[in-house]
Amino acid sequence: MPYVNVRLIDDNISPEKKAEVISGITDVLVNVLGKSPDSTFVVIDEVPADNWGFKGKPVSELRKG
Repeated sequence: MPYVNVRLIDDNISPEKKAEVISGITDVLVNVLGKSPDSTFVVIDEVPADNWGFKGKPVSELRKG
């Protein structure tokens, strides 16, 4: 029973794009590892840019320039 947790910065990703990510990850596990899609779970966590750090700063601050 594969479980994949994807964490993304909350960038207003559309439900359609999230569905594509879930489908694509499921396809990789099915095609590469032979896992059953019926027992494969993919969870997307969206993290606010203020809560995602990179290079010692929040991403929201880095995006300001």
